[in-house]
Amino acid sequence: MNETLDTHLQELRRGTIVLACLQLLRTPGYGYGLLEDLERHGFATDANTLYPLLRRLEKQEYLTSEWNTEEARPRKFYRTSGAGIRLADVLTTEWASLTEAIATLPLDAPEQEN
Repeated sequence: MNETLDTHLQELRRGTIVLACLQLLRTPGYGYGLLEDLERHGFATDANTLYPLLRRLEKQEYLTSEWNTEEARPRKFYRTSGAGIRLADVLTTEWASLTEAIATLPLDAPEQEN
């Protein structure tokens, strides 16, 4: 792929990662596990994108977090908050509306004159 296409794909995926995280974290999870879950569901991302996103969503109060120190290596677990669930529901509805709208667009539009 070329750089321009990569940029457009990255922009398209950016918002979907937010929604995917809010949906997946309705069940508590930690960062690395979330990366694996996202990948398994087709939302490829990397740690340099995910961890700042988690911090931002927590700061915006869409996620809550707590440390699990019972294991040898402490891990921070995240969970979607009530506000995050409401946001995810709104985003999911909007995504469905946009998907329907895009499906109505013609695939082979006539060429336009300059």
